[in-house]
Amino acid sequence: MNPSSKSERKFRISWQFGFTLLMFAFMYLPVLVLAFFSFNESRFSAEWTGFSLRWYQQMLGDGRILSALQDSLSVAMLAVLIAAVLGTLMAVGLSRYEFPGKGLYQGVAYLPLIIPDIAIAVATLVFLASMAIPLSLWTVVSAHVVFCIAYIAVVVSTRLAGLNPYLQEAALDLGATPFQAFIKVLLPEIMPAIISGCLLAFVLSMDDLLISSFTAGGGTTTLPMEIFSRVRTGVRPDINALSVVLILGSGILAFAAEYIRYREDQKKLQD
Repeated sequence: MNPSSKSERKFRISWQFGFTLLMFAFMYLPVLVLAFFSFNESRFSAEWTGFSLRWYQQMLGDGRILSALQDSLSVAMLAVLIAAVLGTLMAVGLSRYEFPGKGLYQGVAYLPLIIPDIAIAVATLVFLASMAIPLSLWTVVSAHVVFCIAYIAVVVSTRLAGLNPYLQEAALDLGATPFQAFIKVLLPEIMPAIISGCLLAFVLSMDDLLISSFTAGGGTTTLPMEIFSRVRTGVRPDINALSVVLILGSGILAFAAEYIRYREDQKKLQD
């Protein structure tokens, strides 16, 4: 190999490595700083005065935070449960059947993936106001179902695209009813994708602030709303601790979703 070409290649690799390292530092260094100061004994982040778990203890004893967490979990679980059923059926229908206006319906169904959250929030609020529907926990759930359906449907559709389309037909030829073919043949094959999509949708629902703020009624406060209301007057150490817990929880769920998808991809390669 030409020495000049070899040196150019080494320079290119070094530049790419340095750029990648810079991007990761830009994304994750603030998270590490946040985690570091969540264990600071001082109320202020300007200086380190000693290691302490007092802010985690204070966070766990805060009734408002626990109430907001309960609301967020209720919204996320209900929204994901409803969206799992509707999103799976939508993905199967779009993948297995042809009908007039299918392309238009598919484009409209996936719009929540690209529309800004603020636009969805405003549109939902205007719709609820025009229908004279009072804001409550259920309006937040309904709004979250809209975007959760799209995410679950995308993940399930990806799995359906790799399946043999004649599996259900074979089951029908063997005497199974359409319902039995779906429950016993198709559903077990797409279940890992459904679980992965549900975990992703759950994380997105737990982290949502804009849509929840616009659609929540009196007495309903999700965890992101509670955090936002507190940080407007300055970041407190207990919020640092809560943020670290949320980051860890979201990361675990995201990792679990990716692991399930990875296992499924490996299984497909082996088959």
